Amino acid sequence: MTIDEIRLFCLNKPKTTEEFPFDKDTLVFKVLGKIFALCPLEQWDSGRPSITLKCDPEYALELRDNHNGIVPGFHANKKHWNTVYLEPQQVSPQLLFDLITHSYNMVVQNMPKKQRDQLL
Repeated sequence: MTIDEIRLFCLNKPKTTEEFPFDKDTLVFKVLGKIFALCPLEQWDSGRPSITLKCDPEYALELRDNHNGIVPGFHANKKHWNTVYLEPQQVSPQLLFDLITHSYNMVVQNMPKKQRDQLL
């Protein structure tokens, strides 16, 4: 899995933008201004790529129990965010894409109806 594949997948989600709001090394994907994914690019360069994604709290715990490469969110609310390490054999590409979609949907469902209607 490459950062370009992740980037294209995220940007294909409706109303998604990419930014560097924190520093020049943390690529952030937002839907209507709300963060759903963070990719620390320096970790991609160092060989330990990861992505931090929003997650339903119960599902987050289940994922952590069942996958060594999924841990509580780095520099994020540990209840609602997971960091997914993308080293070989940690997480399949399909699971990663499912988790990105889950994160996007979690953010959208917590938006006011007026904002959600902009996505239709």
